[in-house]
Amino acid sequence: MYKLENLKTPVDYPPYDLPDLVVKRLNIPREVLESVRILRRSLDARKKPDLVYVYTLALALNNDALGNTLVRKGKISRYTEPLYPMLEEGSEKAAHRIVVAGTGPAGLFCGYLLAEYGYRPLLIERGGAMAERVHKVETFWREGVLDLRSNAQFGEGGAGTFSDGKLTTRSRDERVYKVLQTFIENGAPEEIAYLAKPHLGTDRIRRIVVQMRHRIEELGGEFLFDCQLTDLKTCNGQITEIEVEREDRIPVSALVMATGHSARDTYRMLQRVGVQMEQKPFAVGLRIEHPQSMLDANQYGDQALAHRLGAAEYKLTWRDEPTGRGVYSFCMCPGGEIIGAASEQGRLCTNGMSHSGRSDVRGNAALVVTVKPDDFPGEDPLAGVTFQEALEEKAYALGGGGFYAPAQRASDFLAGTDTPNGLVSSYRPGVRAANLRVLFPGELTDALVRGLEAFDRQIPGFGGSEALLVGVESRTSSPLRVVRKDGLASETLGNLYPAGEGAGYAGGIVSAAVDGLKVAEQIIKRYRRT
Repeated sequence: MYKLENLKTPVDYPPYDLPDLVVKRLNIPREVLESVRILRRSLDARKKPDLVYVYTLALALNNDALGNTLVRKGKISRYTEPLYPMLEEGSEKAAHRIVVAGTGPAGLFCGYLLAEYGYRPLLIERGGAMAERVHKVETFWREGVLDLRSNAQFGEGGAGTFSDGKLTTRSRDERVYKVLQTFIENGAPEEIAYLAKPHLGTDRIRRIVVQMRHRIEELGGEFLFDCQLTDLKTCNGQITEIEVEREDRIPVSALVMATGHSARDTYRMLQRVGVQMEQKPFAVGLRIEHPQSMLDANQYGDQALAHRLGAAEYKLTWRDEPTGRGVYSFCMCPGGEIIGAASEQGRLCTNGMSHSGRSDVRGNAALVVTVKPDDFPGEDPLAGVTFQEALEEKAYALGGGGFYAPAQRASDFLAGTDTPNGLVSSYRPGVRAANLRVLFPGELTDALVRGLEAFDRQIPGFGGSEALLVGVESRTSSPLRVVRKDGLASETLGNLYPAGEGAGYAGGIVSAAVDGLKVAEQIIKRYRRT
């Protein structure tokens, strides 16, 4: 196998004609080329509206001598298909169940790999199964009635279930291939393996998560929904039992803690038990919403191209020199909606969500600024949680209660002027006009203002009157890290395995899934199946 890079085509060039371009590019006989497979496809939009796709291809040639010549000339390189390694199970006896707490990407992929190796894991989840969860979330968005167990944060699939389903990651870890192939095996389109910016959409994620659950069950695993972890029983630096709702106590050989970045009561339980944790930087800010047609016209140079290329995305970054903070867009949802992501009464937070078609008339993203432990109230490991909670309570009050979100036109936010009522947003149950400058400490507000001004220079109208800011975006990632050793077990408890975004070791669906695989690997290498 060989790899050919930087092959450019017009965006309307049919992929099934790629072999003809390869033959022409390499100047080789057509019969030498056995197969062509796309490894990566990205969009080059620098010369609007003349956009091109840039391909990296895997080639199979039936002439080794010609292949070697092309490699020496630098026209192609050798390519080896990534393979997930086989694991050897350990020698320590697992006298009881391996329990995974949380069914977001980290917990689900950890459980999936354990099930594939015959460990029959038990996965517990405080929220409901998918159908029940979706019904309760829709009720919250429609009526403002929040279920504390099943919501946009908790329930089967975790917080990523109600998102755009982005599968982009900066990680070069070989496990990314395993994650994408597992998604494909459970119903994801094959294109996620090669698109530069793959996404699933909330509708596809829901189906895939349920299919992964069925596969784990087929392999002997078990799920308990509406079953929250409430306490740990320990002896000599090891967990012996866990306390959970519905089932009282469960003996465990190992516990994987993959409870997500919003499990604040779980953090406090871990602190009570004495588990070592530390503060961690994260980011807070607002959601910004625009007409998708404006974004399409700016990003593509021709709004009509959106019908062929899909709703346009953007990614913006700014370093605020006066404060030294980063300001950036996060979790951009083209053709999507701003959603209520609250999980506690009296505290409001937002997120973004798109369906796979990205067909809504608005696009939104988080506009956030970095916060550091110096910003937190005190040295407590959970001080970042306290910081989040104060912002969310303030946002709830600014919205007037009932989980209405405070909102302000971006142009008014920049000018420091009030926005009249009557605002229209995709956020449900609704928004109320408010002065969002009072939401954050002054230094954070100033950085957000300067960042928004910079982004308006990059995308004309980004900070204009058609742009709407909605608050608050407070749960970009975990505000703490559960400290773990080289073998990925907790520094405090030898059979507790913190995993994923909530434990402070990931940021997004793919990186959380990768961390879940890493933890499962360590458990397999340590324990033998009973």
